[in-house]
Amino acid sequence: MKTHVAENVTARGEEVMMSEETGTNGDQGGPSPDPGTSPSMEASGPDLHGLLPAGLPSSADISPSPSAEASGLLSLPWELVTHIASHLPAQCVITVLPMVCHALGNVGKDNTAWQLRAHRLMGSRAGFPVGPREDFDWPSACLEMERLITCWTGQAQLVARRTKEDEEAREQVGLRQRAGQDGEPVAGGQEDGGEDAVEGVRVEAQEVVYGADEGMEVAMEGEDDEMPPIVGGDRLASLREELGERLEDDAAALMEEERDHMMVFGANEGQVGALNRQEDLANLMNLGNGRRVETEQPQPLRSPSPEVPAALECITLPSDHIAPVNSVLLVGGEGAVCATGSRDWNVKLWDLQASSGGTLLHTLGGRGNFSTHRGWVWCLASQGPLLASGGFDSTVRLWDLQAGGAERGLIKSGAAVHCLCFQTDVLLAGTFDKRISMYDTRAAEPLVKSLRLHGNAVMCLAADDKYIISGSKDCTVVVYDRRAGKGLKKIRLSSYLLSMSYSGCEVWAGDNSGMLHSFSMQAGTLKPLSQFDVGHTALVTGIHRSPGSLYTCSSDRTLKVHIPCAPPRTLCTLRHQAGVNGLSVEAGVLAVAPGDENVNIWRPRK
Repeated sequence: MKTHVAENVTARGEEVMMSEETGTNGDQGGPSPDPGTSPSMEASGPDLHGLLPAGLPSSADISPSPSAEASGLLSLPWELVTHIASHLPAQCVITVLPMVCHALGNVGKDNTAWQLRAHRLMGSRAGFPVGPREDFDWPSACLEMERLITCWTGQAQLVARRTKEDEEAREQVGLRQRAGQDGEPVAGGQEDGGEDAVEGVRVEAQEVVYGADEGMEVAMEGEDDEMPPIVGGDRLASLREELGERLEDDAAALMEEERDHMMVFGANEGQVGALNRQEDLANLMNLGNGRRVETEQPQPLRSPSPEVPAALECITLPSDHIAPVNSVLLVGGEGAVCATGSRDWNVKLWDLQASSGGTLLHTLGGRGNFSTHRGWVWCLASQGPLLASGGFDSTVRLWDLQAGGAERGLIKSGAAVHCLCFQTDVLLAGTFDKRISMYDTRAAEPLVKSLRLHGNAVMCLAADDKYIISGSKDCTVVVYDRRAGKGLKKIRLSSYLLSMSYSGCEVWAGDNSGMLHSFSMQAGTLKPLSQFDVGHTALVTGIHRSPGSLYTCSSDRTLKVHIPCAPPRTLCTLRHQAGVNGLSVEAGVLAVAPGDENVNIWRPRK
């Protein structure tokens, strides 16, 4: 095996030498593209000496001893060996070359080579990393970036092609609808109108329960400022009356309890939500014309053509929630299990590997309870086998994943829970009453400390074993020292943060206007670095940043995949039918709450 790999690497080196001597690559001046590498790796490398950062050691510092026996590839100058290796996939450099021989294993220890690779992947003008360079994990960042580019660049092209096809299909639907308005027969006929109208009433009733406290009023008027006639009017009138009586009491109680909570999320979310509902309810107006309405539904990603294989597949979990999903969380460390929290008051666990489309494992709930919570489930967090869910019923509930989702505790927080953050020794909860509460989940009396660091509701949290970082509706970000027991710094912004991701020495956050904010975090010092406009036009509801990837989603109905440089390089934008409520990333798997009862899972194609 080692001999075979060494022969391949040697052959690769000879190809590079021949191409550089004969100039077969034209102006690029680099080696021939390798069909086995990612698209980003096909581009030729920049001039090595021109991109060497000042003050960094030369790759010659880790060159093997000249006295070492060398033959084949190792007989070349070390700078040429590292140049050849820079055009191999990062996965090969990290895992394969050390298996060939000790000398080639040293290639993966050359940080200068990894920095040059990163510059080639994102472009020489982009700044990377955005935060501190000390102790930055360059190999992992390059590996993530290559996988991200390979998967999502091709996916963006596929999405663009599908979008064009969908637009053409919508044009055909419009033509058929116009033909129906002119008196020509339309497929479906009037015999199905009553059934569609009943379905429409059920959807409308559900929107009354779950959308009224978002500050949205949608008036449907006919030509004479009256409701247009609907097919099967007697039946629908009785159905409306029955549904109204059944839901009136529960809806009034729910809206009274949660109206203040939803006001926290501002007018922007209300405007986006109103737009979504106006589009949904507009279809009911057409029912009065006595013909079937073809409503546009979110279409699952179709299988790509054989000549353009996609690196990712998208599955939609079976619709088991009866209201929009607010929060998703991949748990277990391998992206094999997904937890979903919904406005139907329930938390569900899904097995993503049991079948091709995912399988429902459990609906969490204590004995005798008809639902997981007694209000909207808004946030999820996990640590090891323990899952925590926070809701608008002013509770945090604990669940044991190893025991089939058995209930392990109930914590009364005193106010609606907006965000959760798990550490090994403490669970943090940010609540509507401006507090950050610290809980010991092992204790009979779990509350350790309650902090009031803000002047308004706490919207997002991030933490490590020393510090807590929190963002609030009062447009401030606060750093709290857990060991010293005091706040270290408060930063005032022009907008407020709703989502936050903290890894390494970088903190990334999204605000209520669609902007991204980056901070450096070293020794308790939080320093604002940059603000970026990546194209979001409304609340940034979710963000995940790692050394080589950045995912963001927004109530503007989009999810974007970026390389986390300055400015971020957007690889792909996915558009949905409603505002995206959240995302979770683990082991290359992406879970998305697209604003309805479903959850989309993007994962590497097997």
